[in-house]
Amino acid sequence: MIMKKYSALCITLLFLYASRITIAQDAAYKTPPKDILDLALAKPVPGVTISKNGEWILFSERSAYPPVEELAQPELKIAGQRINPKNFSRSRQTFVNNLYLKRIKSGEEYTIAGLPNPLKASNIRWSPNDKKIAFTHEDQNQVNLYVVDIATKAATKISKQPLNIVLNSYEWYDDNTIWYHAPLQPAIKAPEKPLTPRGPAVQENYGKASPRPTYQDMIKSPYDEELFAFYATTQLIKNTNGIETKIGAPYIYTLTSFSPDKKYILTQTLKRPFSYLVPAQEFASQLIITDITGKPVKKLADLPSFETAPSGYDNVQPTPRNYAWRNDRPAVVTWCEPLDSGLIKNQAEYRDAVYQLAAPFSGTPELLFKTRLRYNNIIWGDKDNAIVIEGLRSKQLVQTNRFNTITGDLEKLFSRNTTNGYDNPGTVVTRLNDYGKYVTATIDNGKKILFNNRTGSSPKGDLPFLISYDLHTQKADTLWRCGEGAFEYVDDIINPGQLSLITRRETEKQAPNYWLKNLRLRIADRQITDFKNPYHALENVRKQKITYQREDGITLSGDLYLPQGYDAAKDGPLPVLIWAYPAEYNSAADAAQIRGSVHRFTLLSSGSPVYYVTQGYAVLNNAEMPIVATDTSKKPNDNFVDQLRMNAEAAINTLSKMGVGDKERVAVGGHSYGAFMTANLLAHTSLFKAGIARSGAYNRTLTPFGFQNEDRTYWQAPALYHGMSPFSFADKITTPILLIHGDMDNNTGTYPIQSERMFNAIKGHGGTARYISLPYESHGYQGKENVLHSLAEQLDWLEKHVKNAGK
Repeated sequence: MIMKKYSALCITLLFLYASRITIAQDAAYKTPPKDILDLALAKPVPGVTISKNGEWILFSERSAYPPVEELAQPELKIAGQRINPKNFSRSRQTFVNNLYLKRIKSGEEYTIAGLPNPLKASNIRWSPNDKKIAFTHEDQNQVNLYVVDIATKAATKISKQPLNIVLNSYEWYDDNTIWYHAPLQPAIKAPEKPLTPRGPAVQENYGKASPRPTYQDMIKSPYDEELFAFYATTQLIKNTNGIETKIGAPYIYTLTSFSPDKKYILTQTLKRPFSYLVPAQEFASQLIITDITGKPVKKLADLPSFETAPSGYDNVQPTPRNYAWRNDRPAVVTWCEPLDSGLIKNQAEYRDAVYQLAAPFSGTPELLFKTRLRYNNIIWGDKDNAIVIEGLRSKQLVQTNRFNTITGDLEKLFSRNTTNGYDNPGTVVTRLNDYGKYVTATIDNGKKILFNNRTGSSPKGDLPFLISYDLHTQKADTLWRCGEGAFEYVDDIINPGQLSLITRRETEKQAPNYWLKNLRLRIADRQITDFKNPYHALENVRKQKITYQREDGITLSGDLYLPQGYDAAKDGPLPVLIWAYPAEYNSAADAAQIRGSVHRFTLLSSGSPVYYVTQGYAVLNNAEMPIVATDTSKKPNDNFVDQLRMNAEAAINTLSKMGVGDKERVAVGGHSYGAFMTANLLAHTSLFKAGIARSGAYNRTLTPFGFQNEDRTYWQAPALYHGMSPFSFADKITTPILLIHGDMDNNTGTYPIQSERMFNAIKGHGGTARYISLPYESHGYQGKENVLHSLAEQLDWLEKHVKNAGK
């Protein structure tokens, strides 16, 4: 009898113990409080697309989040793609569910007749003459192409064959002709998976190094190869006013680009054998120029798979790359080739050479210029100028040059660190030339080009600007800059010569809206949209940009949100949530620059921490977490953990000194690399009461060929990989940590197993942790139920371990 009671007691105790350490499986979905719920489900502000002539606005509406049921639909995960097996499209898309027009001059709005109901539109594009708009619409079994006629305000389906948009979309050829790709067979003809495979999946290597990143969703078997070929092989179709014509033979196309004179097509098609290591875009391929009927004219190159590409961000394969048409010539193709065997460690006066070959493509390639850094891209002009960009990612260096297309001279204009926001001129403004291709926009008889900077970093915060740049004197003049008290940037330039612009303006209280502006005529700005604030619960929340210094003197900043009606003197310090994402810098001066604007309107995403200001928290969003190289012989990550500590301590101490933050009740959180940061802070400091880590990678040995901006491999720097991996210090994580991960995360390196193993490691050492695996979610969370559940779980964690810690 005693033995029976003893056994029963043991069973009870074991059950109670197990219940303390075991998480619930398939727990019911939660929803957050009403304030957070209303914010999360607020109707998004419509998207805006403005015709190139500046006469029309197309508004596109979408739902906040699709139901999880949509994410749960069948999908194929092969060759780095996620494919809808029923209709030859990509899975997990966010669709537009309504379109309508507005004439800018009169302000009158128009509905569009003939839209499918329900509408699931994407790939929306204006025709060259701005008189039509095309879009793809997906139903359960196929993708169709529709065209909206601006004159009639009506949409018409123009495709007779369904489209295949797995690897490609469509392209306007002229005002009446669109080219697209069609499947060869209906989806029901897809290869069936045999119950018994023909044999094992075999991979082999014979002495060739293949240091590739840890890609997800790769081909894993011969059946996968068959399936990929079925869904990726397409027939090119020309559609003129609804009449379809097949062009060329079926291939697995990854590129179809028309020459400016529209007489040739530059194609890139994939070749077998397919790789099991890299995604489709990095498979072996061939580049061929065909005539407009699809007949081959010139084979340019056979390119190997990227499997053998060297590791290191500035290393490239010793093969041609960056094939493209010259936008300023009728039919001239360009490309570049490395002069250092593709290895940056090799000494070389010049790194790359850029060549061209003109129609009929039977001559000898002509050398255009050589670059001392890695060639990036070229923006062609109309007369004698082009802008050439080169750089080195590992050095955080970018250089802008002027290429004289007549003399062949390549002249350096300026260079800067990519992390130096204060010296960033912005992007080159382009316009359409007579070929309908984008080239540099010029003013003052071609002497000056324009740069548009939509960020405009400055010591006063972000103040976007538009400048002119004299190519001969190399002098820049500011044509316009955002005034203090708002955040406004140039969204589009309708007429560069007249400096007729469309800007997007917002404040912390006013939702972004679009304005017409003319810098030549200097007439009053005219507002052309009138979007309202969709977030009523945030209307009286206080937002401010705070700056502070860490112990080594580097200036940091962040966006501080304080609850409605909060008074520090009366209410005392608040529980705090710090949300951040680390960034690497080679320069301490760059790291100390002010980034962001207090006048940005807060647009909420599924991963925003700002929701919690409605629940009585001080939220420091975008808290700067710079990781800086301490001298020229070092790399930023050489003292990663200590710099994280300095950043976090500085933020906590500043909020405490301001009287708004209780330094004994602080949580830290982040997504992806921010989750990695969070786990490291909990492993190496005792600054926090809790952490929230979403979709992170915690064991860097699982990303052995580099991660983020770290290009050293595990075998080159094993101590670094160990020291930066919070998994290595899971036994030190005693602060409560909430781990959240999508169970179908396909982001490079952040496999779900990272969070699974991290949770098991913390659990195995008696730590406090909760792991939530969100069904059907990828790296970012989309499904309505999953988004709301995550918001609720995060609040519960904060309430229990931060706000009410010790109670």
